[in-house]
Amino acid sequence: MEKNVLRILCSDLIKARKEPGLQWLIGVPFMPFTIISCFKCIHTAGNPFAPNYTAEADLQVLLPRGLEIIGALYVSDTKSRENALKAADSFSELKRYLLSVQNESSFVTGSTTSNIDGIDYFICTKGKSLLIENFESVIHEEKPAQYLWDAACLLCCQMSLSLPVYFSSNKSSEEQFSLLVEDFAANLKGPRAVFQAEKVVSQSEGCSSVLLQCMELNDSASQKNIDSLKRSIGNQNACFLPCSTLCSTDKHVLSASGVEFPEPIKITVFYQSSHNLKAFAPRVDYIPVKEDVRVITVKVKLDIACVASRELSLSDAVSKLIIPGLIEQLKAMWKAADTKTRKSKLCIYHFCPSGFLHPVTAIYDLSFGETERKQVEERKRLHVRLKLPLDRPMVRAANAFILASTDAASGTYTTRKGTMRLTNVHIGLSSSGLAGGQMSLVEGSYEYYHYLQDGLDDNGWGCAYRSLQTIISWFRLQQYTSVDVPSHRKIQETLVEIGDKEPLFIGSREWIGAIELSFVLDKLLGTISYCLLVGVGKDIKENIKVSCKILNVRSGSELPEKCRELALHFQTQGTPIMIGGGVLAYTLLGVDYNELNGDCAFLILDPHYTGTDDLKTIQVNGWCGWKKAVSSKGKEFFLRDKFYNLLLPQRPNMV
Repeated sequence: MEKNVLRILCSDLIKARKEPGLQWLIGVPFMPFTIISCFKCIHTAGNPFAPNYTAEADLQVLLPRGLEIIGALYVSDTKSRENALKAADSFSELKRYLLSVQNESSFVTGSTTSNIDGIDYFICTKGKSLLIENFESVIHEEKPAQYLWDAACLLCCQMSLSLPVYFSSNKSSEEQFSLLVEDFAANLKGPRAVFQAEKVVSQSEGCSSVLLQCMELNDSASQKNIDSLKRSIGNQNACFLPCSTLCSTDKHVLSASGVEFPEPIKITVFYQSSHNLKAFAPRVDYIPVKEDVRVITVKVKLDIACVASRELSLSDAVSKLIIPGLIEQLKAMWKAADTKTRKSKLCIYHFCPSGFLHPVTAIYDLSFGETERKQVEERKRLHVRLKLPLDRPMVRAANAFILASTDAASGTYTTRKGTMRLTNVHIGLSSSGLAGGQMSLVEGSYEYYHYLQDGLDDNGWGCAYRSLQTIISWFRLQQYTSVDVPSHRKIQETLVEIGDKEPLFIGSREWIGAIELSFVLDKLLGTISYCLLVGVGKDIKENIKVSCKILNVRSGSELPEKCRELALHFQTQGTPIMIGGGVLAYTLLGVDYNELNGDCAFLILDPHYTGTDDLKTIQVNGWCGWKKAVSSKGKEFFLRDKFYNLLLPQRPNMV
């Protein structure tokens, strides 16, 4: 790694952080001076450089083990070296609070303005005083995900626990819990704990796994135990194998936002019932008490994600990442539980919002429904922390993805809840070829619906139905609704139900257009009941409207004139658009628009495709691709003698 060189893997993420205040810069220790994400400092009271460090410590819950805060950036009206120094002071205080020691290593600090017109980054060294100097160069990686995951790997571990907590007047529940944590940690580090590291691969290939026992190697008894274990599994160097041994190079986990990760190394904890343990007779101690004692069994399911260097040994990955991660998450869940009853239903979720290269972990209390005020406020805080929009759901439970879980029935491993249809088929397309254009694209995931799917021959009449299905799939995948994507018959029944069509329309092959699509969307997604808990037995129901705009164009030749408006739609709403003209309907996924000369191109998803769901065929043959209103050969894609109606679905305002 070059000295005094800063690498930025999250340029777009930093640019999105335009609000004044502190931003914590996130990196990994094995990639010095590399920023992979940034989080907003949210616990401030008047002085932005003196946050509540106790409250800010919740960052450790959000970050996968192995990631750490490597610096601070201050956004204000003016950028200056003085602001960078103040940000460095705040970072030093936060690290001192988190580590309980003074941090002496070099770190990153910076200053910029709210319009992010340029960021001044500095290397900061903490000694008797803060010393900062400019980086020799700042590199913005063109392929940040590839750069990160070529050097790093993901590990995951799930573990269910039942912990008895005793309450008495002599000892508080916190004291009892501290003893339980100490016992839990001792068991993980003791001779009975065995860790299985697995490479999750396809079902046909099975799983490649290694058994580990992670104890202090300078302990002769522990070393003897490890040597015995190595012999028993036939692997003399299992503990010292690098993580790269089990890293997958071609398998990926897909998050709800469409971000891909390398397949994680799955760590499972086992306790040996007997293994080189000295025999002993059972013993029961009777300790009478002079007061009432109450016991509560706390059941928790730990679920941690870790980021490690591919060169790190599996043994070190378990001892330095997995074990501390399990302990810290247990403490965090205890802290998040109800302070009086400890009967909260806590659950761990992993998210990866757009722009992030790594998972973010949140603890939600399932005692509260997703629409109740406490849960809504919790999600809003997370949105603010991650600087996510406050008008769309991005960290609901349904947005979470599963790193790795076991299918008990088949014994196989799954990494995410998938779909049988192709999704996001525009990803990987070459550019439109338009000079000087600015692309504005659909935001989020959608499914590709086209002719002849679901055993239905709708060739020649069902293109608008398929476009509507794609649009509704977008609302489902963004977690605005749980309504099923309707069949052609369901769409027809809905139009009859609202009085737009006669009963004979059901089962017919009649075309529908943008107006009919708006009616169906209004009926199926028109109102989402949003219940806010404000007190015992007191609920307020808010209706969140899913509305549509209709854009009328008298001729296909006029469609390029609407590109500015269409670009604004994708920038603010991000939903797919249905274009209907004559007897044809298309789904519009984006536009490439040159404001200076008015040149434009349209990203068309064509529902008239009748082949199999082969992504390469669909992209190469233009069933999803960039189209110009008039091609270089003079062929019109949008006909000048046809009028067009465009359906622009609007996002509901909710988190």
